[in-house]
Amino acid sequence: MINLPRMLRRILIPLLFVTVTGCKGKKSDSGKVDFTTLPQSGYAQVNGLRMYYEIHGGGKPLVLIHGGGSTIQTTFGNILPRLAEKYKVIAVELQAHGHTSDRNAPESFEQDADDVAGLLNYLKIDKADIFGFSNGGNTTMQIAIRHPEKVKKLIIVSAFYKREGMVKGFFESMESASLSNMPGHLKDAFLKINKDSSALLAMFQKDRSRMLHFKDWNAEDLALIKSPTLIIIGDHDVVTSEHALDMSRKILNSALLILPGNHGSFIGEGTSDKPENKMPALTVEIVKDFLDN
Repeated sequence: MINLPRMLRRILIPLLFVTVTGCKGKKSDSGKVDFTTLPQSGYAQVNGLRMYYEIHGGGKPLVLIHGGGSTIQTTFGNILPRLAEKYKVIAVELQAHGHTSDRNAPESFEQDADDVAGLLNYLKIDKADIFGFSNGGNTTMQIAIRHPEKVKKLIIVSAFYKREGMVKGFFESMESASLSNMPGHLKDAFLKINKDSSALLAMFQKDRSRMLHFKDWNAEDLALIKSPTLIIIGDHDVVTSEHALDMSRKILNSALLILPGNHGSFIGEGTSDKPENKMPALTVEIVKDFLDN
């Protein structure tokens, strides 16, 4: 079990989703990064993709992996500035998402993991801490399984490894999901970057197909994860608390944090972004404490 520092011991329930230099982006009055003025961005040719990334801040490397249907900004816009105060944040956009190109192949968490590992090789980063939300959390686990040499510590947020880990009715609702059901802010964010509506539809269909055809991972796969791991979910998340507890028992060097809130609210993800929400700042402080101890 992780030797948790003082803050985490009080809050966590142990075992219980281009060459650049570090530079912060300009912050808006809301405290978010102004993504239109960032000089630290680029594309890497990785496994047939033209993969987009941004680098913020300085310090030890921390990779951020967004959720399904999302961009860097929609998932991490509220907490990235706080993380960049202390770390060299490498934020990525995965296959078919945001600025990154698509390939003539379905999406998979395994391929996304290989793509992120390829990007780290491109950037000449030997090891990094990895922070993934929702589908990005699944990708984070696969990075630790497939490329353990690239990982220092893991933060797995609102992710799952078995279908039964999702709330009742999740996969049934996915069956009938259409582009019209996609949250408007996610569609707007994509089209602001890529005005091709057919690319938006392709991303949506690939995201939906990946979830519908998801096959349970073996418990042995999670046992392969050796890096210190912090698992975070909300008490009203799409991942059940019981499943998160099960994950924390399968990943032996791990701790579980259940925060009040729904899917992404505690990191200020765009769907649940509320200016008065104090949880994202608290979450960042816990993440910093975990990474630095």
